[in-house]
Amino acid sequence: MVILGGGESGVGAALLAKQKGYDVFVSDSGSLKENYRSELKQAGIEFEESGHDEERILRSDEVMKSPGIPEKNEMVRKIRAKGIEVISEMELAYRFKGNSKIIAITGSNGKTTTTALIFHICEKAGLDCALVGNIGFSFARRVATDPKQLYVAEVSSFQLDDIKTFRPDIAVLTNITEDHLDRYEYKFENYIRSKFRITMNQQTNDYFIYCEDDEVTMKYLKQFNIQSKLLPFSMRKELTHGAFIKDGDMYIRTGTEYKMMSVFDFALRGKHNHYNTMAASLAAVTMDIRKEKVREAVMDFQSLEHRMEYVSMVRGVEFINDSKATNVNSTWYALESMTKPTILILGGVDKGNDYSLLNDLVKEKVKAIICLGKDNRKIHDAFGKFVSPIVNAGSASESVQAAFHFADKGDVVLLSPACASFDLFKNYEDRGIQFKKAVREL
Repeated sequence: MVILGGGESGVGAALLAKQKGYDVFVSDSGSLKENYRSELKQAGIEFEESGHDEERILRSDEVMKSPGIPEKNEMVRKIRAKGIEVISEMELAYRFKGNSKIIAITGSNGKTTTTALIFHICEKAGLDCALVGNIGFSFARRVATDPKQLYVAEVSSFQLDDIKTFRPDIAVLTNITEDHLDRYEYKFENYIRSKFRITMNQQTNDYFIYCEDDEVTMKYLKQFNIQSKLLPFSMRKELTHGAFIKDGDMYIRTGTEYKMMSVFDFALRGKHNHYNTMAASLAAVTMDIRKEKVREAVMDFQSLEHRMEYVSMVRGVEFINDSKATNVNSTWYALESMTKPTILILGGVDKGNDYSLLNDLVKEKVKAIICLGKDNRKIHDAFGKFVSPIVNAGSASESVQAAFHFADKGDVVLLSPACASFDLFKNYEDRGIQFKKAVREL
């Protein structure tokens, strides 16, 4: 088996494949991190970096492709042309998970928070579980080195693209908004179909949890032959089956009905987080976790780093790090929950963004925009007519100083970029860390 890509999912997959008796070769066009390099050496796994041995790769029976490698990659095209089976790391791990159960969470927004909250509830209930996928260790690494009875997996559309038999006992789809269109030939429908793959192998005793208020999900739901039990959640209407919020209380109906708790007791604030909390609570209830445990976990959950994370108050100005907002919808949710005049730090690598979605919220709440990216023309064009000032910044430190300059006591500075970070930073974590450092140096 050839493993294409030597990051966390590639190395995790290599360790598992080697353990299960595969002849494994890892190939990465870039350079490997030192810790991954030494892990592969220790396990006696052959690898190459800074290029591909094409001949050797094209002789393989199967390729595990890391999620970060796009279909248009030249090596991937050659593998496809040769008709070699391509799988994702999720698929490989699934083959060897044994009798363990899987809760898999996908969606354009809220999936990381929902995944972390489900894991927190399961841990609180004393279940033997692990957090895997896009947060925590890779699924394959966990199966190889520290197997559990339950895996709570955050799954991206890229990971779902190459599944064959992967079947979660509980699948959660938080919502679908335009994202990663550069990977889907700029066709929204391709991306939507990718998200729904999470249900493709589910059976009648499995569950599919989804948002009934999400127009895209509802428009496409009937187009897929979903076999699992449907459990919607909503804030707009009372449901006979699923979860809903009415008059500030969350209700869960999955056979027996009960009022769960008041939304004022949720640890997570903001409308978008009420959706995430409903999805997580539904998943927990289908796992037969007692409602007292669910309630307790929902009340004491700590929000994630880089996701609406309170950083500091400096001379009456509040700073919030939402670096994980890498698409327009995430930024929409962040702005929607703002209750003070906001200085917005926006920008980075644009993935085909439609900023007009933010117009009403920006007009209502934003008093200045700081553009943090190499090419900011699109942001100036989108908001220049109704926001002044809009200024450019070339680093996290510059952006924080500029934002502080325009802020008055009682304002909030919000880093919620709506873009990927790779023009100025290693990743969104690096962007968030540099932002927090700059705030502390004010």
